Amino acid sequence: MAEVKASLFYGVVAAVLSSAVLAFVEDLDDTFKETRVNDVWLVDFYAPWCGYCKKLEPVWHDVGAELKSSGSPVRVGKMDATAYSGMASEFGVRGYPTIKLLKGDLAYNYKGPRTKDDIVEFANRVAGPAVRALPSKQMFEHMMKRHDVLFVYVGGESPLKEKYNDVASELIVYTYFFSASEEVFPESVTLPELPAVVVFKDGGYFTYDEYEDSSLSSWVNKERFQGYLQIDGFTLYELGETGGVYIQFVIHNISFSYTLIQRVAKEYREHFNRDFQFGHMDGNDYINSLIMGEVSVPSVIILNTSNEQYFLPSEPIETMEQLVQFINGVLNGSAQAYGGDGVIQRIKRVAFDARSTIMSVFRSSPLLGCFLFGLPLGVISLMCYGICTAESDDGSDDIDALKREGLTDEEEEEEEDRQCAAELEGPEEGENEEDDAGEKDPEEKKTD
Repeated sequence: MAEVKASLFYGVVAAVLSSAVLAFVEDLDDTFKETRVNDVWLVDFYAPWCGYCKKLEPVWHDVGAELKSSGSPVRVGKMDATAYSGMASEFGVRGYPTIKLLKGDLAYNYKGPRTKDDIVEFANRVAGPAVRALPSKQMFEHMMKRHDVLFVYVGGESPLKEKYNDVASELIVYTYFFSASEEVFPESVTLPELPAVVVFKDGGYFTYDEYEDSSLSSWVNKERFQGYLQIDGFTLYELGETGGVYIQFVIHNISFSYTLIQRVAKEYREHFNRDFQFGHMDGNDYINSLIMGEVSVPSVIILNTSNEQYFLPSEPIETMEQLVQFINGVLNGSAQAYGGDGVIQRIKRVAFDARSTIMSVFRSSPLLGCFLFGLPLGVISLMCYGICTAESDDGSDDIDALKREGLTDEEEEEEEDRQCAAELEGPEEGENEEDDAGEKDPEEKKTD
């Protein structure tokens, strides 16, 4: 009896906790359009059959619980985009899952890693004002410790400030934007003129130049990355959106080349920054797929993210001068370009990826590889054998059917009766005589 009561108690507790977790995430329907106007919403548009959506579901509950417990004004919800396809298409949902933060008439897409901390940080950043104020030196120093890259507008009202506000509203999905007076900066920070837009990163600061850096949006989009960073699949996608060329160092462990790339990134920033992004990538799987071969580790490669062309040094790079010469060769067009995004290259890359996948399966598990690829081939072979060795009919039934075409029902019955009668009567007289004649002895044939 005591065990039954205990099990009931734990069942009730589990149900209460489960309902509490579910309360952090609201199920949305077609009335959401009218009720969302005055609130900030973080919404997961999902499909019930989507595997990625199911994988995101527990993370999404954690996001709702985190924002609720921290007192965030952001409300978390989820919507079945297949059941409410009209609303999903109205919000521009084209795949599952799609995460959007809805603030007033604006909708911000989330494109980062699908982890609780990253999604919560995105929600808190975008839900707040596009440009935040830094009122004191203490606040500036605090923000410098928290952020690797910090954009600050300095000055009063101006056309540059309007542009800065517009850029902040557009790119707040990626980074924070601040405004401050010149007094909040350390004495080592000197600005040539005001107003100005300054980015603090890599242990220094750099000022936007309207005449050399093209548009403010393009400048911010490139400067939001550190001068040297670790590149993964998501960072690679973001770098591709900037439209620039970046240098990528493939490495498994720290070596002298790792430090060499960092030195070039720091000392030649002013010379290469507008064209290059420096970084390293752990592992060579992506590079092998790109060049359709096996690249040694460590190696240096330059990739043009706008057209997927890549450049390889003609000889191993061991000094900074050799690396700078290699980069200059890419800039002046003397270095040979490989790859590209043409149709033939894409077909070759797909074939290489398929072959690599098959080989990896056989290397990791030969039995599984034989089953996955041998079974379909065996079935196809049996089907082909059966088709090729099938016996064909003599076609007599088809001929009879053709003969009967065009006859009436009475004529068909008469034809069938005639055939039956002929079969009962046996062979015709002429045929019997011929048979008898064929059976005579040779002597009788002579007498005749």
